[in-house]
Amino acid sequence: MALNLEDKKAIVSEVAAVAARAHSAVAAEYRGLTVSQMTRLRCKAREDRVYLKVVKNTLARRAVEGTSFACMQDGLVGPLILAFSEDDPGAAARLFKDFAKEHEKVKVKLVAVGGQLLGPSDLERLASMPTRDQAISMLMATMRAPLDKFARTLNEVPGKFVRTVAAIRDQKQAAA
Repeated sequence: MALNLEDKKAIVSEVAAVAARAHSAVAAEYRGLTVSQMTRLRCKAREDRVYLKVVKNTLARRAVEGTSFACMQDGLVGPLILAFSEDDPGAAARLFKDFAKEHEKVKVKLVAVGGQLLGPSDLERLASMPTRDQAISMLMATMRAPLDKFARTLNEVPGKFVRTVAAIRDQKQAAA
């Protein structure tokens, strides 16, 4: 289906707006996937809050121009689907990592984070990044650990005293 100039401008501005606020991007080749498989991928992307779009490469190059994903321009070749993680930097990588386990026809070609182009082998590293909630939880646990240890240490003093008194009592009862 041919797009007129206005449709092309709308697509470019939409993708550019998403790319401007995204944390990471993944481009994968989707050749050989059925319509139902693509639909499942899109549904999973919506659940994970990942922006997923099949865009002509020339339009995609224009859309990422001037964003931190301009490093991807040279690699936008062939039938690619673009995924942008808006909330969680690892969301798009996790989406493709999980989907590629079931569908070997999906091949990740480009991974970009913070203006740096990474290789497809770095998908695993990006996918293993904690989500925002997990990172906050880990930070809070780290901040709370010294306080917990201090409280246990303070609690140990009266506990040891009670055990010592109980041992003396038991010793006196056994002697009597």
